[in-house]
Amino acid sequence: MKQIIRFTVLSVLVLFAAVPVWTQTMGRPETFSAGAIDMNNGRAGQLEISVDRWSTQAEREGLIGALMSNGPDELLRQVQKMKSTGRIRTPDSIGYDLRYAQQRPGKDGGRDIVIATDRPVSFWEASNRPRSIEYPFTLIQIHMNPDGKGEGKLALATKVTADPDTKTIEIEDFQNQPVRLVDVTSNAKH
Repeated sequence: MKQIIRFTVLSVLVLFAAVPVWTQTMGRPETFSAGAIDMNNGRAGQLEISVDRWSTQAEREGLIGALMSNGPDELLRQVQKMKSTGRIRTPDSIGYDLRYAQQRPGKDGGRDIVIATDRPVSFWEASNRPRSIEYPFTLIQIHMNPDGKGEGKLALATKVTADPDTKTIEIEDFQNQPVRLVDVTSNAKH
């Protein structure tokens, strides 16, 4: 059974709402370290997320327009064209580029961070086109508390759709499939 989760609180405000967020040119590059626990199989490990630049308001609006007017396939094309905002990797991998990173002040004095990218697709997956090919996005949500500690979740392969009537973004199975991010710490780059 597919479960559609409407993101009207965090993701829509951060990624796609028409409310102002921090000016993205003032955010400093930053590296986040986190423990990652796959809630589906219990595997755990470390994860490093580097943000070299924060996405601009114009980039955000371009993605909103692509999704709302032409759907998720156009959103994917636009994301793939974007300049990298950083990288995600495990200690034993080279990782892959991130395409979108945005932050806003949290209600508790901390920060809410949303990071998104297209996910790497193997040659086998591209040529054989299993069901997983329909899930081209990776989405990360992190909340950093005022004390500098954080938590979040990561969906490695997800499907994004839009509801034009409510102007909300829908993420399929985000509640059921995420990797839980624990003990998130941040190191600002100079």
